[in-house]
Amino acid sequence: MVSTFNDAVAAVFDEQGVLANQLTGYRTRQQQIELAIAVANAVDEQHVLLAEAGTGIGKTYAYLVPAILSGKKCIISTGTKNLQDQLFHRDIPQLKQYLDIAFKSTLLKGRHNYLCHHRFYRAQQDPLLQSYHTEFEALQHWIMVSKTGDLGDTDILLQQPQLWPQVTSNTDNCLGNNCQYLAECFINEARKKAQEADIVVVNHHVLLADITLKIAEQGELLPAADSYIIDEAHQFPTIAIPFFSDSISSQQ
Repeated sequence: MVSTFNDAVAAVFDEQGVLANQLTGYRTRQQQIELAIAVANAVDEQHVLLAEAGTGIGKTYAYLVPAILSGKKCIISTGTKNLQDQLFHRDIPQLKQYLDIAFKSTLLKGRHNYLCHHRFYRAQQDPLLQSYHTEFEALQHWIMVSKTGDLGDTDILLQQPQLWPQVTSNTDNCLGNNCQYLAECFINEARKKAQEADIVVVNHHVLLADITLKIAEQGELLPAADSYIIDEAHQFPTIAIPFFSDSISSQQ
């Protein structure tokens, strides 16, 4: 099984492989193949792999190809939302086309990235926010066509970032099952898609928040997965510190 899987992964990067046939100017890079096979072994044998790849090696495809070909559920975590968007909107769709394999992928960000219907309609009626009538009207139209509710997909609030917390929710003000807009909830839909997807792309903050919830036995944000790929892992410890530590000030 391992050798067959490794051969299938290596074949994608071969001089006569799928990528060579699809990408103009493609050239085989031995380091990329070695990294891809190492990732394939880790995914197949369920062990930990710590790898570092220099610029230009093609590490993104090196971990995406074995993750996709494995057929297992995989959660990929990135250090930034920009890379998260790049993976989901560019790299994964490209490989899906090149490899001609059917699989489901989805993007899951933190709650504050998704418009909350309850908070939005409440903000619309707030007398103190009536100066933002233009933005509210634009958001009203956007809600009708958006499939995700991800505010990162629109520039409506680009010039009015102070409105962002007014139209999104957090764990303190979310009404949960008592919300009248529960059936339309964007974050619930995003989490449902994460349950059903083969490849789930998150960022380190979401992954760490999920880990802390599970440790405290207070629920979960992410489904269980067969493998986890942590891209930009050098950022992980710094981002993790606030999740697993307490702090006090000199005044305390």
